[in-house]
Amino acid sequence: MSNVSNVENLSPQIIRQVTKEISGLCRNPPEGIKVFMNDEDVTDIQATIEGPSGTPYAGGTFRMKLVLGNNFPTEPPKAFFLTKIFHPNVSSNGEICVNTLKKDWKPELGIKHILLTVKCLLIVPNPESALNAEAGKLLLEQYEDYSQRAKMFTEIHAKPLRVTEDNCSEDKSADGPLAKKHAGDKKLLDKKKRDKKKTLKRL
Repeated sequence: MSNVSNVENLSPQIIRQVTKEISGLCRNPPEGIKVFMNDEDVTDIQATIEGPSGTPYAGGTFRMKLVLGNNFPTEPPKAFFLTKIFHPNVSSNGEICVNTLKKDWKPELGIKHILLTVKCLLIVPNPESALNAEAGKLLLEQYEDYSQRAKMFTEIHAKPLRVTEDNCSEDKSADGPLAKKHAGDKKLLDKKKRDKKKTLKRL
């Protein structure tokens, strides 16, 4: 997963279009999704998705990233989970496999559509296009084992710190905007440090 900016390869028109959509999503995010604006690099699109209730991901907050390529929007962006997750359609490096970003992509589909599609993938995984073969096999053959494993990953990697503000953030630190307000709480601060170490190891 590349961290190199792709702004210089996109036309001013596309950059304006993406900036406008991200700004709108910051102000009026879809339910259970928060989008974070990076004013310096519009191709660095990050969001958090709340694990949908009734799924093994419930109670977790999953950070994800969209990477816009040189030919966006003719070609789809790549999507990655930055939060470790046990899911049939997410590879070991976090890459997300979903038809919307493959054969079903259309240039008119926007960022919001992609985020909602990824959220739906947490509700209805597709074992037919599994990037995580073990998760796909368990989902089909031993659902209870799959569910327990996914819940364990959620508990370890995706449990959020409490936040009271709902705002667009430009915070791009490894542990994101979720920990800032509680720096005085020692337990939360320790967790923040541990999460940062985990994130740095994964990068």
